[in-house]
Amino acid sequence: MTNVRSHKGYTPDFGERAWIDPSAVVIGDVKTGDDCSIWPMTVVRGDMHRIRIGDRCSVQDGSVLHITHASDFNPGGHPLTIGDDVTIGHKALLHGCTIGSRVLVGMGCIIMDGAVVEDEVIVAAGCLVPPGKVLKSGHLYVGSPCKQARALTEKERSFFTYTAGNYVKLKDEYLSEHDN
Repeated sequence: MTNVRSHKGYTPDFGERAWIDPSAVVIGDVKTGDDCSIWPMTVVRGDMHRIRIGDRCSVQDGSVLHITHASDFNPGGHPLTIGDDVTIGHKALLHGCTIGSRVLVGMGCIIMDGAVVEDEVIVAAGCLVPPGKVLKSGHLYVGSPCKQARALTEKERSFFTYTAGNYVKLKDEYLSEHDN
């Protein structure tokens, strides 16, 4: 048994220079962009719908990424879609939601079915984003359930690409050690 598994004819497909930690599990209809990293004890399970992750995304330790399957209760289901330059903090749970580009998902966040996080959003640690909620671009959200706290500063907006780039450098270190 391997940590990267096919399911129902779908095999995970990773972009160039991706790092998948040996203790992470990735199953089924999952595609990542280039320079992505999936860190220890993370589960990315595309077994009943698709998961798409953009370029330069980091899915940190202990996170769970899953989907909402199609049923009479939820026709069409909800895939999980993540844009570019997204940092997903430790132990986050993303379930059948849409995450835009240049987003920071804080540690321990739960983002539920059908929720949409637009581009350039910080979802603070411990937030619960209820099903179907839309988090508007350019804001910080806090709490459980989450609420819009304030507009982001220019410094915070510049942090998205900084932290994405920092995790690209770190995963490159892991790749070079693994290749030797």
